[in-house]
Amino acid sequence: MSAHLPQPLAALPVRRFRTGLVKLGTLACLVLGSLAQGPSPAAAQGEVRSSHGDWQMRCDTPPGSSSDQCALIQNVTAADRENVGLSVIILKTADKQARILRVLAPLGVLLPSGLGLRVDNADIGRAAFVRCLPNGCIAEVILEDDLLTKLKSGSQATFIIFQTPEEGIGIPISLNGFSAGFDALP
Repeated sequence: MSAHLPQPLAALPVRRFRTGLVKLGTLACLVLGSLAQGPSPAAAQGEVRSSHGDWQMRCDTPPGSSSDQCALIQNVTAADRENVGLSVIILKTADKQARILRVLAPLGVLLPSGLGLRVDNADIGRAAFVRCLPNGCIAEVILEDDLLTKLKSGSQATFIIFQTPEEGIGIPISLNGFSAGFDALP
């Protein structure tokens, strides 16, 4: 669904959708690294522990660790562009001090424009891309209480990637099962 981005989202300050620089966890590295052929659910690493609506909880035990690292994951492709897909990953850091929302977008996105987010009809803001890997670029934010509440109570999130400064591609993500899946994360 290619559309010009509404002005309100373009005008929002970046600070409302704060970026967080957090080391990639082992499971997230495996998940992101396994998506080189495209964001398909079958490509993701880690054992599927449970499904919550449209979300899967995948877990893996990092080498040398006695406990699992789990993440809530959903992979989607734009309906009208099979080569444009996203992987959305929600996880809690190993020390349980932070909650992270991480999105893997395809190569070729306009990095300075960042990643836009709407939940239902509310503009949330934009997050900066923090790094690119051979299989895509990563935007991540600290999942603060306000954003978490919106995601838990919402029905759809739309992540917006940019190919030009004026044109955003909105990719809808179902929030069906998000609340239960997040609450089930260890």
